[in-house]
Amino acid sequence: MDLASRYKGVVGLVFGDNPSSNEDSYIQRLLDRISNGTLPDDRRNAIVELQSVVAESNAAQLAFGASGFPVIVGILKDQRDDVEMVRGALETLLGALTPIDHARAQKTEAHAALMNSDLLSREAENITLLLSLLEEEDFYVRYYTLQILTALLMNSQNRLQEAILSTPRGITRLMDMLMDREVIRNEALLLLTHLTREAEEIQKIVVFEGAFEKIFSIIKEEGGSDGDVVVQDCLELLNNLLRSSSSNQILLWETMGFEPIISVLKLRGITYKFTQQKTVNLLSALETINMLIMGGADTDPGKDSNKLANRTVLVQKKLLDYLLMLGVESQWAPVAVRCMTFKCIGDLVDGHPKNRDILASKVLGEDRQVEPALNSILRIILQTSSIQEFVAADYVFKTFCEKNREGQTMLASTLIPQPHPTTRDPLEDDVNISFGSSMLLRGICSGETDGDLETCCRAASILSHVLKDNIQCKEKALKIVLESHVPSMGTPETLFQRIVRYLAVASSMKSKDKSSTLGKSYIQQIILKLLVTWTVDCPAAVQCFLDSRHHLTYLLELVANPAATVCTRGLASILLGECVIYNKSNENGKDAFSVVDAVSQKMGLTTYFSKFEEMQSSFLFSSSEAPREGHKPLTRTATPSEAEIEDAGAAKAMDKGNEDHPMLISLFDPSFTGLVKSLEGKIRERIVDVYSRPKSEVAVVPADLEQRSGENEKAYINRLKAFIEKQCSEIQNLLARNAALAEDLASSGKNEESQGSVQRSSTVMEKVQMESIRRELQEASQRLETVKAEKAKLESEASDYKNMAAKLESDLKGLSDAYNSLEQANYHLEKEVKSLKGGEDPMEFPDIEAIKEEVRKEAQKESEDELNDLLVCLGQEESKVEKLTAKLIELGVDVDKLLEDIGDESEAQGESDEDDDDH
Repeated sequence: MDLASRYKGVVGLVFGDNPSSNEDSYIQRLLDRISNGTLPDDRRNAIVELQSVVAESNAAQLAFGASGFPVIVGILKDQRDDVEMVRGALETLLGALTPIDHARAQKTEAHAALMNSDLLSREAENITLLLSLLEEEDFYVRYYTLQILTALLMNSQNRLQEAILSTPRGITRLMDMLMDREVIRNEALLLLTHLTREAEEIQKIVVFEGAFEKIFSIIKEEGGSDGDVVVQDCLELLNNLLRSSSSNQILLWETMGFEPIISVLKLRGITYKFTQQKTVNLLSALETINMLIMGGADTDPGKDSNKLANRTVLVQKKLLDYLLMLGVESQWAPVAVRCMTFKCIGDLVDGHPKNRDILASKVLGEDRQVEPALNSILRIILQTSSIQEFVAADYVFKTFCEKNREGQTMLASTLIPQPHPTTRDPLEDDVNISFGSSMLLRGICSGETDGDLETCCRAASILSHVLKDNIQCKEKALKIVLESHVPSMGTPETLFQRIVRYLAVASSMKSKDKSSTLGKSYIQQIILKLLVTWTVDCPAAVQCFLDSRHHLTYLLELVANPAATVCTRGLASILLGECVIYNKSNENGKDAFSVVDAVSQKMGLTTYFSKFEEMQSSFLFSSSEAPREGHKPLTRTATPSEAEIEDAGAAKAMDKGNEDHPMLISLFDPSFTGLVKSLEGKIRERIVDVYSRPKSEVAVVPADLEQRSGENEKAYINRLKAFIEKQCSEIQNLLARNAALAEDLASSGKNEESQGSVQRSSTVMEKVQMESIRRELQEASQRLETVKAEKAKLESEASDYKNMAAKLESDLKGLSDAYNSLEQANYHLEKEVKSLKGGEDPMEFPDIEAIKEEVRKEAQKESEDELNDLLVCLGQEESKVEKLTAKLIELGVDVDKLLEDIGDESEAQGESDEDDDDH
């Protein structure tokens, strides 16, 4: 072990090249006494002094790290029988690894504890040695060893994890400590909690070693949520094992079931006493419940099936009852607990029809004071003073109504207007009221009485969930007519018109609110969210909005208002666009063309489209694209106060100084922001289409187009035809100009309005010219294609004719050759005939007999040569036979008899061949 040499450089940097500090010399003397002392008591006293000095001085820790580790490690290896020395050695190691209070340490001093941890953990054998000490019988040896491992984990986590995994039975020894005495058990629990945070391999081994049984055994022993910090450590360890593993969740269900963790939520004793530790324990248990509800990591292939199964089982085990008790009925519970409870309820019913039905059927209270659970949650939304609780409870209605047409219809069926109360507000006292008529509608109209639209804003958010993607609910809500708060002062108006009026009222109320930096800036956005959701795919809502000219005027002013927030202007622009794309009216002043014309005259299409881009780049919409960060795990080392638990995300957003309220990040979920983005594209396309078409199609025939006196029918028809052709040409040019203008405006949203008019003019003229050139080019291209086709056809025909001519030429050449051959043959025949008739010289004909004689001689000569060769071969064979005969005689074989036998066999073979030939 070369610990001392590795540490020389660090000590040299701290003390100089020749350290001579008192601490260094004192540490060296103590180490010398421990190593070389002859008396056991002297050595024990020296190690006690060493432990005391190292625990109090940063310089002593540095000096000890330079040369002390080999001595201490040697004691742990070789002096196991001396328990006091082993204890002292472990306490000294612990002191060297524990940071000194930095308030007392000088800023220029090196962090000795961190460097000592790095030095000790470099050697994997040291970790193995420490793990082996866990098997010692002495209580303090095991206790100090666990503390040393925890200190190493804080400073050298990766090395410690690797060393423990490489040590046989390393995790097993730590798990055995959970069954030890309480103090050691708690230290081991803390160590395992840190080890399993991100180490998947360690998590698997811990689960295999029976972690679930041991965790719930400790929780039961400590009293569940009423216990101390040990319960928090148990729940944190459990969460580490379940957080990203569907398989571990399934194993928990198969081995222990979900009842033990559900039982932690049961309120015991005096329920209105919530200590900080009890609050943290409940939050940790709710985090565990939420992990089971979500089913595992997003990348886990079995997440969806596991999520569905877990949600079904949890509701069967009455989890929903405990959550409603904790979050709804226990209003004395801390806000953080209630918010987390609402989140669990929302996740529990999200995408689960059966759980939604169970939630809709739940009632709370006793005897005559019972009311539906959804009514109780709505009451909390309308009355709570905490924005965080409003957002959390709103999430319950969002998940309940999402793709739940039956649930939406059930809630919308209760929207029946009731007379205004005269004696008391039923929201405060009466529980025997309906969801829609007495709570939701009166919540929306509450701004009429107290001048504050906060309650109206919250009710509007719930109404948007009830109406989302449900045309029947939207049309039913459009028919709701509300009475004026003072009947003699106003006429009845529809619910839709009342909400639009509150949108205008919210603008004036915001300017009066000076109590907060952000004030009530979210009220307009939430009302606009309701109106945008309501008018999607609902022409009747658009018609209701345009029935009052003041609505369109105010909306145009809101879009152009520089004092409004970016999100407010953007959502108002989207609502204007919906009045175009979902407008089915043909009435003058209320049709789509009139809306587009009003936008163009008020601000110009360039400015209008720029509002979309500003909103998409705003904090709210850019934040919705990023994944939502979960709450930081609650740990013993950093137990938050109740104020810190409230909502760290909102505080972070406020620090950025954004003009839009950070609470809207939760309400503007990805589904809504996705809807807004899809509407933006449809609005651009529809406005271009509307702007490219005439406003109306009214045929007006001028008087001079009447048939003139004395004009015959043919001349009249020709004159009308010429006029119509001229008008058609002008109309086409006009449409081209309008289309080019609209497209230019739609694509130039980022330009300044001051520069837009000049650029649009030049761009329009250029586009008109380009359109004319494009048409001419298209016609020329068509003519060119026709010429190319004709050319290809002619080339094909020419090729066919060429091939035919080549074939005919080949045939003619063959006939010519044949004719020449016949001519030559005829010539020879004629010449022979003439020679036969005229008796020409017979020498011209060959002598056949002479030729035959010559051939015979040559054949005879060849036969003689072959006969000579055969005689030579026969002589050679006869010589071989003679030698073979002599050899056989020497061997005592009767040659004559052998030849006779061979002759008989040859004759028999010959006769057999003849018989075969005869057959």
